[in-house]
This record gives sequence, structure tokens and C-alpha cells, in this order.
Amino acid sequence: MANLTARALSQKIELNDGYINRLESKKDFLPSVEVLMRIIEACNVVPEKFFYPNMEQFDLDMQLLDKVKRLDAQSKSLVADLADKILER
Repeated sequence: MANLTARALSQKIELNDGYINRLESKKDFLPSVEVLMRIIEACNVVPEKFFYPNMEQFDLDMQLLDKVKRLDAQSKSLVADLADKILER
């Protein structure tokens, strides 16, 4: 994502190093929404991409979605049929 060390991230979001270390090591330690948004911003990504199931595919998926949105209903149906055929392979 942003290739930040825990120390660099903690400095960017203005919290101590221990906070980031606790986030990484304790499953029951959750940041506040404010801190989470600061982390996302420090990583230089939009929240949609941060929470996307496959961040590596986000940009490509959004490009494809943008193109599909501009199609008429009949063309969307054809694209959906094609995608079904590809997925059946």
C-alpha cells in the first residue's frame, strides 16, 4: 500500500509508535473512525480502495465499471452474457 514502517505511519498520523504496534498485534484493538481515516489518508488511498476486497484490482475494476456504466441496456446485457461465459470456463 504505502510501504510505511510503523514508526513512519505513527509520525504521519501524529500518534505514538506503540499505538500502531498495538493495531498490528492485537486483534481486539480497533482504531476510532477518525484515526482510521488518518491512516487511510497517510497511505495515500481513497477509503473505497482501502476497503476494497482486492486493492490491487481496484483501479482496473473501477475503469471497467466506468465503461460499463456508459453502455446502453442492450450492450450491458451483452457484456454480462460475455462475462458469464468467461467465468464458466
